[in-house]
Amino acid sequence: MLATRQPDLTVCLEQVHKPHNVSAIIRTADAVGVHQVHAVWPSARMRTLVSSAAGSNSWVNVKTHPTIADAVAQMKSQGMQVLATHLSTRAVDFRAVDYTRPTCVLLGQEKTGITEQALALADQDIIIPMIGMVQSLNVSVASALILYEAQRQRQNAGMYRRERSALSEEEQQRLLFEGGYPVLANVAKRKGLPRPHIDEQGQVIADAEWWATMQATTVRR
Repeated sequence: MLATRQPDLTVCLEQVHKPHNVSAIIRTADAVGVHQVHAVWPSARMRTLVSSAAGSNSWVNVKTHPTIADAVAQMKSQGMQVLATHLSTRAVDFRAVDYTRPTCVLLGQEKTGITEQALALADQDIIIPMIGMVQSLNVSVASALILYEAQRQRQNAGMYRRERSALSEEEQQRLLFEGGYPVLANVAKRKGLPRPHIDEQGQVIADAEWWATMQATTVRR
């Protein structure tokens, strides 16, 4: 799983406000090997809801940005093309894009879509061709179609056949511990304990003192 992670493929959510949509997008992102999802939330409450609603959060890191300008600036600093899902005269079929390049897919709010500010920052508008009466797809469905096209292109290019992960050793260890042992990770964080090593069999390697502290309970008087 770590070897197939695609750190140069991501999505950025701008003001998406329904937790079930966010959860579905994160789940799809994990399924195609996206390592990190970016978001600008409509409220602090939404950020809290997302962290508790999305089960795949254990495997996909969700990074919050204060503004869409900050989010796009970070993507572009990593050499990513930023694609906005938006119907415009300059929009192209989403399947015509080269997703083997470092790519960020920008998804807008369920009702109003992507803001004018975000559109001005994007490199390209993309559309999913539709011949029915409805004007748009659910945002989570749209993200799934686009991400799986990205996966198809990257598989054909051999980008999922790495023998070693493109992630740093530290990030791999964080992911294995927090994703594989979420309860232990929460307790360790609460108690200020260092992250233990996860070996090749997926076992937690820690000394007796670490385990004793993990198991200790605080007695209130």
